[in-house]
Amino acid sequence: MGLPALEFSECCLDSPQFRERLRSHEAELEKTNKFIKELIKDGKSLVTALKNLSAAKRKFADSLNEFKFRCIGDAETDDEICIAKSLQEFATVLRNLEDERMRMIENASEVLITPLEKFRKEQIGAAKDAKKKYDKETEKYCGVLEKHLNLSSKKKESQLQEADSQVDQVRQHFYEVSLEYVFKVQEVQERKMFEFVEPLLAFLQGLFTFYHHGYELAKDFSDFKTELTISIQNTRNRFEGTRSEVESLMKKMKENPHEHKNISPYTMEGYLYVQEKRHFGTSWVKHYCTYQRETKRITMVPFDQKSGGKGGEDEAVTLKSCTRRKTDSIEKRFCFDVEAVDRPGVITMQALSEEDRRLWMEAMDGREPVYNSNKDSQSEGTAQLDSIGFSIIKRCIHAVETRGINEQGLYRIVGVNSRVQKLLSLLMDPKTATETETEICAEWEIKTITSALKTYLRMLPGPLMMYQFQRSFIKAAKLENQESRVSEIHSLVHRLPEKNRQMLHLLMNHLAKVANNHKQNLMTVANLGVVFGPTLLRPQEETVAAIMDIKFQNIVIEILIENHEKIFNTVPDTPPPSSQLLLSRKKSTDSKPPSCSERPLTLFHTPQGNEKQENRNSIINSSLESVVSSTANSLLNSTSAPQPSLTSSDLELEVIKPTRPNSLSPLRKARALYACKAEHDSELSFTAGTVFENVHPSQEPGWLEGTLNGKTGLIPENYVEFL
Repeated sequence: MGLPALEFSECCLDSPQFRERLRSHEAELEKTNKFIKELIKDGKSLVTALKNLSAAKRKFADSLNEFKFRCIGDAETDDEICIAKSLQEFATVLRNLEDERMRMIENASEVLITPLEKFRKEQIGAAKDAKKKYDKETEKYCGVLEKHLNLSSKKKESQLQEADSQVDQVRQHFYEVSLEYVFKVQEVQERKMFEFVEPLLAFLQGLFTFYHHGYELAKDFSDFKTELTISIQNTRNRFEGTRSEVESLMKKMKENPHEHKNISPYTMEGYLYVQEKRHFGTSWVKHYCTYQRETKRITMVPFDQKSGGKGGEDEAVTLKSCTRRKTDSIEKRFCFDVEAVDRPGVITMQALSEEDRRLWMEAMDGREPVYNSNKDSQSEGTAQLDSIGFSIIKRCIHAVETRGINEQGLYRIVGVNSRVQKLLSLLMDPKTATETETEICAEWEIKTITSALKTYLRMLPGPLMMYQFQRSFIKAAKLENQESRVSEIHSLVHRLPEKNRQMLHLLMNHLAKVANNHKQNLMTVANLGVVFGPTLLRPQEETVAAIMDIKFQNIVIEILIENHEKIFNTVPDTPPPSSQLLLSRKKSTDSKPPSCSERPLTLFHTPQGNEKQENRNSIINSSLESVVSSTANSLLNSTSAPQPSLTSSDLELEVIKPTRPNSLSPLRKARALYACKAEHDSELSFTAGTVFENVHPSQEPGWLEGTLNGKTGLIPENYVEFL
């Protein structure tokens, strides 16, 4: 859009609109002035650069002219003679071209720099002088006018008339200056269209002349170029005749390569992938790590070899212990865990190979993992759902509810990371962690406490609501009506392990109290869902699809907060494999067979011999906990007489007894209600009505293990009914 026209008739009115239009012209002039000033500067830099380029090319031409080829032997072929004199020919062409460039450079100052400087000084400078005069007259006129208006009406008539006359004179002079200034501004705006562009056109014409001269030189050089090309090709063909000798020499060089051993001050160094926990999953970041045994210092530098740049700040920690990671505890290979003295939590690292892991563990005096599935105590610096973990969360919640529940932006505003880590180290100290009645000191800010609570939840080995149920929770949030969502989430929560459910109950009660004070702290249920969704329900892998599902994670948390009393204090109305969920799945996939992939990607194998006996306790304590809990709830609902509630210990004892619940008895037959296509080798493919043999609970929550046509594999629990 162009500049508005300045009407002379408006100079007398001097309205705000007139001033605004005038300012737009002044801004354009100032912009033009700066541009011309910068252009002159760039033009001078260009001239200087062209001079330097010309000098460099002349030096290059002199070097070519001075060099003389010395061929092997006492005679030269015609081709060698042609090649030998080619450098002198190149030098002649370059010198000729640079002579024309110097003429262009000498002309550039006259046709470009001088006219631009003249326009800037004479035209834009005159407009600036007129502006100064205009501003001065404006100030003078306004001052006289204010003084005149402040005269008392009790003054003599002669004095008043004299004052009126003086104001009229000043007003007239201001009006004249205003007209002159407006005239000058518009004149400069019109002049720049030709006086500014014309020098640039002249400069470009000089460039075209220079390039045309280069074109003429290229035409004159064409014949020699053809002759030289033929000579080069002939020389290359002769070289091919001696290729066997060159290859023989190359093989000798390969057999005796030069070996350079780097002398390093470090015991071990190299690239490792370090596991970092994010809001919606974990990621593995490549670091260049060094370790010095004497000081036990590990330095980690995030570095991407492809881009050649750092991915963050360096980090150095003091080694406390190094333990090989069990293969069945993580999907990645070649992993080991490192604990540091000055950093809470476990750092999981992945080596580049098994041999590389062995070297790192030898350097760090690493040890093998302890196989104890019944361990209930928390290692120092590791986040777990044990008595220490519950103590930490309860102390944080108590501090927030007693002295900070009305703080604005509660849980959304984060604390200083160093302070958060320090508080966590204090809370996770086994000496003080079990003191649940000890309050957190008032010196710790509320934002530091809330950040410590969220960080501890993210430090858990897996999200509180567990990886294997993440997709089920998301699907429940995608159901069509609110009642169905609440019902399905209610069922899923009661499939969680006891400790997970207890911690979730504790947290949701607290967040409900926070939401009840949203008028003061501005943290509504929706805001709390945004904060805690990625923390409690993060997926196992960070993908685009997972990021798109974050909004549904938030909805799950909102439902848990709003319905926490019903969800945690009552038994679900229907067992987890509800027909409602199956129907909703069927509807969401447009009547296609439901997917068999309802769990994280994990390797599954059937334990044999001693391995089966060794893992028996861990299977009973962890894998069957959620399945038996769900079945117990189903039995409670199906019986007409009231039944006492079962605790996790009761369920565990029930599993160990020879008599199990009927629906999960070993060696049972089951019939498929729906068809399923296997997505992994550990799963079975089947059609509706298929009968399975030897069906029993598997190690995977929500899955059964059975036999079909002699093959043993996994079956989705909610796809079958027992016979």
